[in-house]
Amino acid sequence: MKKIGIIIETENRETENRETENRETENGQIKETNYGVITLAQKDDARIYAFILSENGIDDNKKDRVKDNLAAWGVHGIVDMGFQARAMENPMVQASNIAAAAKEMDIYTILGLSSARGRDIIPRVAALLDAPLVMDCMDVDLNNNVARTSQYSGKAIASIKLKGEFVLFGIRPNAVQAVPCPCEPEYFSFDVDNSIPDNFKVLFRDYGDQSGADDQSISLSEAEIIIAGGRGMKNKENFSILFDCAEKMNAAVGASRVAVDLGWIPYAHQVGQTGEKVSPLVYIACGISGSMQHFAGMKTAKMIIAVNSDENTAIVANSDYYVTGDLMEIIPELTKQL
Repeated sequence: MKKIGIIIETENRETENRETENRETENGQIKETNYGVITLAQKDDARIYAFILSENGIDDNKKDRVKDNLAAWGVHGIVDMGFQARAMENPMVQASNIAAAAKEMDIYTILGLSSARGRDIIPRVAALLDAPLVMDCMDVDLNNNVARTSQYSGKAIASIKLKGEFVLFGIRPNAVQAVPCPCEPEYFSFDVDNSIPDNFKVLFRDYGDQSGADDQSISLSEAEIIIAGGRGMKNKENFSILFDCAEKMNAAVGASRVAVDLGWIPYAHQVGQTGEKVSPLVYIACGISGSMQHFAGMKTAKMIIAVNSDENTAIVANSDYYVTGDLMEIIPELTKQL
């Protein structure tokens, strides 16, 4: 039976308590966006193996929970790839271990999230395996190794067939709706090599200007709900109402290119052709006109809600629902009602 490997991303961040010197992490907390990738792999009726990337491996007291989580979605084998802290920061170390595990376990098809981390790791795995790769896939026919991707700002859908001993696909987060498929997985051990290559060392990390993004605990590309602001926000300070609302909805905050260019919010929040391409369940556009470039980055949202004072804007024309009025009154009231 065909085997499919899925690179599973886990949360691995410090907890709220920063007063102690002990670094507590959420090892074993699997990102929910992984489950859609697992569902995609099920269409091929193959055995699915999860390569779990975490720092120091899954905590013993969380292994049963991780197993239960993955069992509910159809994973047959769990490969716990626990990396040391320095190796966890080095994408080349993770990529080389994934490639080695794939060879050792005879897994010739590998999927992963086309997230910021996935885009850093998956292409390296493909290079090490001398394999073809397609990122940002909307769907994949794994029987024929054909990927579907959006091209030319969503004006065309390309079908790309991969040919090779190994094939790799990066799946756009939230592109596939996760569907439970219970099974009974088993753990597999893999001897991780934490050696840092001499020719690829991470010397430092520059996270840029993160001001205004302190409350953004949810990745923009992986969020199920996004509330975004544009020129209609009028200034940097007004974005605070979006962050307040996002916190209540467990959502991420996005922005148009205009808002970013005006310095109201960091580039990390930009949605559009030159920013992040997202596929949330709900996209709330506040004070955004809806240029073609912005629409190209969020048109695959399952539901688009526009909040705008002008009902003749492009975003209203392309929305499922819209509210006409002053967003400075509407959004705080929404937050109050949540």
